[in-house]
Amino acid sequence: MSDGAPSEAHVVQWVRIQPVTREENTSVGMTGRERIGNLLRREPVDRIGVFEHFWGDTHKVWLEQGHIEEGESLADRFGFDMELCWPLNMVADLDFESEVLEETEETVLIRNGNYAVMRSHKLHASTPEHVDFLVKDRSGWQEHIKPKLTADRRRINFEAYREAKQRASDSNRFFLWSGVNVFEIMKDVCGHEHMLVGMVEDPDWVREMADTYAHLTVELQETLFAEEGLPDGIWYYEDMGFKERPFMSPAMYREMVQPAHALSIGFAKSNGLPVIMHSCGYIEPLLPGMVEAGIDCLQVIEVKAGMDLLKLYREWGDHLSFMGGIDVRVLYTNDLDKVEAELQAKIPTVKQNNGYILHSDHSIPNTVNFETYEYFVKRGLELGRY
Repeated sequence: MSDGAPSEAHVVQWVRIQPVTREENTSVGMTGRERIGNLLRREPVDRIGVFEHFWGDTHKVWLEQGHIEEGESLADRFGFDMELCWPLNMVADLDFESEVLEETEETVLIRNGNYAVMRSHKLHASTPEHVDFLVKDRSGWQEHIKPKLTADRRRINFEAYREAKQRASDSNRFFLWSGVNVFEIMKDVCGHEHMLVGMVEDPDWVREMADTYAHLTVELQETLFAEEGLPDGIWYYEDMGFKERPFMSPAMYREMVQPAHALSIGFAKSNGLPVIMHSCGYIEPLLPGMVEAGIDCLQVIEVKAGMDLLKLYREWGDHLSFMGGIDVRVLYTNDLDKVEAELQAKIPTVKQNNGYILHSDHSIPNTVNFETYEYFVKRGLELGRY
């Protein structure tokens, strides 16, 4: 695989291109809804798909710099093919009012409705730091959390789902219900350390948590979809890896997590809905079990963690679609020659099975110039046409 460094010959030949516009992305060929539907089934399309996640302050910086207009969404600006809605609240205690335990100029320490203590940055978007957890074992889970996990209608934001579904329809985008699956929910309740120790010392506890959350998710989806209609697909977030290792062995995944995945994914499939599963970190050893559980598309394929899009495509391209796998660190450089090299190294290959959606391997921070991201989308879609 290319190391991202362009050859001298390529640097000479590459031509800077004009800014991307929404009209260019959507006016010719298939609609986003048609395109993503086909890509998730690996059926013929006019081009690869495009979607992206951004850190919250990226939009603010690009707005301040005058690259986008007030009220203009990045989805509209770049003509994304998908619309997501995260309508469920899976916190344990819906009536708990978050407690501020400590606050500085830069951070705030909060106890939330899972009775977990988290530290967040106030000046920029970031992943919260896990500080402490009330639930550290099975007894804590059964006493404090499990009794509160009922399918209360207050857990569902019907209005947000309805509005997002309408926006997707108006824009001809593929509409996805999105939310966390069981691994992500469990770590928010007891933290990675206690959960992973539990996998070794008390696997029945972890299995019980996973099963409880899977059933709750499905029950809430049943209520939502019965009243507001089905989405076009399901997107689960499930960060199961870190650098060069998954958080658990494939055997542990199959024993404790896969049954819950099979339940929630199986519900989607029973309604004819394809399933995208996101995971940061290195999760390649878990992929056979994830495919067995029924996923249709893997996202985000994090390069710095050890994931290799081209290798995964060679091994799984007949069975899976892919989204991501483009090293965001290359975009950090704001060097368009390096961006070109990264795209050239991957897009012509992974588009071959009609199953690739353009996306970085992580969210876009405000250190990526607007012009760099604009080039990334425009050139990626040029390389991704059929």
